[in-house]
Amino acid sequence: MQKIVTGKVFVLGDNVDTDQIIPAQYLTFNPSIPDEYKQFGKYALSSVPPAQKGLPKGRIPFHTKDEFVSDYTIIVGGRNFGCGSSREHAPVALAAAGIQAVVAEFYARIFFRNCVNGGYLTPFESVDRLCEKVCTGDELRIDVVQGVMHNLTTKEEWRLKPLGEVAPILEAGGLFPFAQKAGIV
Repeated sequence: MQKIVTGKVFVLGDNVDTDQIIPAQYLTFNPSIPDEYKQFGKYALSSVPPAQKGLPKGRIPFHTKDEFVSDYTIIVGGRNFGCGSSREHAPVALAAAGIQAVVAEFYARIFFRNCVNGGYLTPFESVDRLCEKVCTGDELRIDVVQGVMHNLTTKEEWRLKPLGEVAPILEAGGLFPFAQKAGIV
């Protein structure tokens, strides 16, 4: 887990489900095979509707058709991010696309745990409704230790909820590396 995450943000709304994050037809790819892992990045967020309530019409694309990695490194979403099926492929797809952190008001618990267990990306919860205060393409800086997100474009900043007991798991790179480091396995 990085102590500072910086980069461009991709903004989403409420109830982004795992079928939108990685559509079911791409679940045949195996993330342990490097050429197939890249495909998860290519198809990440490919089923997000073109417009969501409260967000501008004509969504900016997450990446072009032929890219495997997006220009964005941070996602800011609304409520209930990662709802739907419990597929662990959803955080894998976002990580394969180059996402390092997701900030949402709250998560579907299974998505949150899949992010942490695999050490794929850092899932922050926000105090404020940031998906209405941040624009796709803004440059953000997240201080992971302090739990502060800075919008370098607008010069605003917001507190994020502490990572709490999941921080050491993320620092270790996931649940299994954490358990090995702690001598549990």
